[in-house]
This record gives sequence, C-alpha cells and structure tokens, in this order.
Amino acid sequence: MGFAEAEKQSFGRAAILPGFVNAHSHLELTVMRGFLEVLPFREWIQRLTRAKYEQLTADDLAASALLGAAEAIRAGITTVADTGDTDSAFKALLQSGLRGIAYREVFGPDPADAAKNLDGLKKKVELMRADTTGQVEVGVSPHAPYTVSSDLFRSVVDYAQKQSLDVCIHSAESEAERQMMLAGEGEFVEGLRVRGIGWQAPGLSTTKYFNSIGVLEASPLLVHCVRVDAEDIGLIASSRSRVAHCPKSNAKLGHGIAPLRDLLNAGVTVGLGTDSVASNNRCDPIDEARFCALIHRAASQDFTWPAADQVLRLATIEGARALRLDGSIGSLEAGKQADIIAIDLSRTHNTPVHDPAAAILFSAEATDVLQTVVGGRVLFEGGELTSLDEGELRSAVNRALTRMS
Repeated sequence: MGFAEAEKQSFGRAAILPGFVNAHSHLELTVMRGFLEVLPFREWIQRLTRAKYEQLTADDLAASALLGAAEAIRAGITTVADTGDTDSAFKALLQSGLRGIAYREVFGPDPADAAKNLDGLKKKVELMRADTTGQVEVGVSPHAPYTVSSDLFRSVVDYAQKQSLDVCIHSAESEAERQMMLAGEGEFVEGLRVRGIGWQAPGLSTTKYFNSIGVLEASPLLVHCVRVDAEDIGLIASSRSRVAHCPKSNAKLGHGIAPLRDLLNAGVTVGLGTDSVASNNRCDPIDEARFCALIHRAASQDFTWPAADQVLRLATIEGARALRLDGSIGSLEAGKQADIIAIDLSRTHNTPVHDPAAAILFSAEATDVLQTVVGGRVLFEGGELTSLDEGELRSAVNRALTRMS
C-alpha cells in the first residue's frame, strides 16, 4: 500500500511523539502495588520475596505482569526494559504486543553456589531465547551487589559477553548498600551473616567494586546510581555503561536523588525508568518525567534545568540509547520502527498550549494518551486496549490478594 492509499486519522489538538521508553521496570510485581508501604529497605525486600515465592502462584505473577503491560500501554509506553526472575514479564511483552528487553535475574550471594546459579540462569535464558522475536529480546541481570557474589558476577558477565546478551544491574541504590561495600556493616551484611554467608567488604563504592571485578567491561545498564561520586561517574562514562534513572522510586524509598546533571555532563547515556509499582505505585512515564524535572530543579535551585524537551528526550530517544535500540526506535524518523503515541492537548488542564513540550511535561496526564502504536500495530485507541482483556486481568490480580500477607 502506498502512502496515498494509507488511512488518515486526525487527533485534533494533540501531540504526536515517539513512544515512551521505560528503561527499568518489574512488571511481575504489579500485584504488589501499595503492599510494601513504609518499610525499611531490607524488610521491604524480605516481604516482597516472601509473598512472591511463598504465597503467589505462577498464574498470579502472569496476570500481574500482563496487568502491568496494560498499564504501560495505556500510558504511552511502547518499549519496556523489564527485570525479573520468572518468565512472566517476558511472556507479557510477547502477548501484549509491547517492544522490550526481558532481563532474567539471577541471585546468589554465596560464592560456593556460583557455578550452580550460573547453570540455572543459562537454562532459563535458553528457554526464553527460543521464543524471542525481533520485537522482544532477552538479557541477563545479576541482581545487585548484596545478592550476588563476585564469582557469580564474573561468570554471568563472561556468559553474557560470549552470548551477546545485554546486562542490567541494580547499582549504588541505598545507604545500606554503601555501608556494606565500604565498611562491611549494616542490614545487608547482617542478613548474609544470619544465612551463614561471610562478606569481606572491598572498601570500595559499588561502581569501583564492579570495575575491580570486571563487571564494567560488559558496559552494563546500571539501575539507580544514587550514590556515585565523580570517580564513579568517570568509570561509568569511560566503560560506556548506561544508567536507568528512577527518580520516583528513589525518592519514595528514601534513597536520595541521583546526580543526573553530573552523569549527563560526563557523557553517560541515561534513560528514564519507573521501576516497579511496588516502589512507585504507578507505571506512568509522564508523571515520572514531571517528577524528574521538578526534583532536580528543586535540588539544584535552578529553574532552567532540566528543560522540558531534555526530560522528554530522557523518556524517548535517550532511553532508546540506554537500551542500545536507538537505531530502530526512540524518534520519528524514516527507517525506524513505527512506535508512535498521540497525546491529547485539548482538554481543560492542557489549555492553552504555549509550548508543546512544557504542556506534555507539566500539564498532561497518562489519561491524555489517545493512541499507542508499536511496530505499526495499534495497541490502544478509543480508550480500549486491543491486545489484552483488562477486566479479566484486574479480577485475576485482585484474587491473588487473598494469598498475600
């Protein structure tokens, strides 16, 4: 079909954008929205882990991930970088029609178990890779320095490089992590001790530790990077590692504010991520972008930075670069995939529009998204999803609540 015969559609007073790129999420945790409020970080993790492995079923997690995918589509997200240790999010991406990378997590703080844990990861990844498409790919995620031994980090990175798999790691997120790395103290160290696992603090920041054990050789996607100094940022930049910035999650858990301006000034590629709704409560890129702009302006006392168009770039083309997908998505250009969204700017809360970028960032809401298209396929239009049954998914997720405590 030529362009002359193509269907034409008018959205009235609306903005047409490349789809939003969510650089970090956990779709399988959608069922835990509001479940983990006001808890110390290690207790937050423990309660999440108990519910996930002891109380919820595989069907619960599948419905949870699909409901998260539905929320993402409604909010104008077209590409998701998801991290999880089940295949529920991977299957949700495939079923929903979203584009993305599913990073399969691996855990193992005991060095004695490194070989076994790696073998288990390989088997899971190979099963997923058999179902990958050009639209949904697989990566690996050694979870974090407090859940993965140095031996396992090395072996996972080596495996990833040999298999051309992207690597994603939670990094430099919390004060508890900083205490563990620098002084060998704090709640994470105590948690290992209770399990009979010894920990010798490297006396280095997380970033320098990763550099010392060869992790940065994989140029990983580093999630959070709240506690990084100038030397850390230099290492991230020189290794061509990338950062997923999750400002709302970092703030809600009381971890702090990542040094976004310093990262960008150093030439680090940064994408915007929502993290899970267990720590954010919403998978909403407009809300995330707005919070990002406001919190950094407040922290720096600079009303000019970041500018509206710069933050929107973090949610689109820069997110695509962070996932190494900018050759095919992230901007509306000839030769790229048709990942397109339309945002209504005609409603009362968006009127008048002096600057479209500022209107989207500071006035618009996720409910203003009119259409979400991935690879030319319409996934959301006229207030309805085309690929998922939201009513059934809501019912399934609500049924799962009876098993959570």
